[in-house]
Amino acid sequence: MAKTRISAEISLIVSELTSREKEQDRILGSVREIVRHCATGIKMLHAGEITAAKKEIAQARKKISPFSKTKQFEYLLEQPYQEIAEATLLLAAVEKRALPGWKELGMPFEPYLLGLCDFVGELRREMLECLKRGDKRQAARYFELMSGIYDELSPIRFSNSLLPNFRKKQDVARSQVEQARSELVRATSK
Repeated sequence: MAKTRISAEISLIVSELTSREKEQDRILGSVREIVRHCATGIKMLHAGEITAAKKEIAQARKKISPFSKTKQFEYLLEQPYQEIAEATLLLAAVEKRALPGWKELGMPFEPYLLGLCDFVGELRREMLECLKRGDKRQAARYFELMSGIYDELSPIRFSNSLLPNFRKKQDVARSQVEQARSELVRATSK
């Protein structure tokens, strides 16, 4: 009698786990595509291909949309949300628009903060591209933006259990700002 009941319970559990595994696989497949769209979009933005970049970023946002209410596998969406934040912020900066916030992007604030830290590095890359073209004024604009973002991020001090990887990314952002400052000074003193 007990064996039959346990058998039925195990059967229900296996059925539930099978269902969860299918959902997890569906999310993981989309995650890879989302990250690829964002990486391509960022690469296109740096190449000045704004229209194509917008399409890539829009595809990423469209592909994550069905998972926006997912609670069970929310942790799987952190990286794609972070990449979407980074790409969307860069697009706004390149187009000289106001930077969108996490609520506007429809994502949790944790991946938004991580994406914001990574965005600092993308701004440095844009700054360097401007310096290569001899556009010191635009390079200074990107530097001011990255420096301002880092200044806003620097007071955030919480444990890794609340904001995993944030301090590490914060340190990388600080390093990017310091390197950019010396690169800009060198370029403008010539």
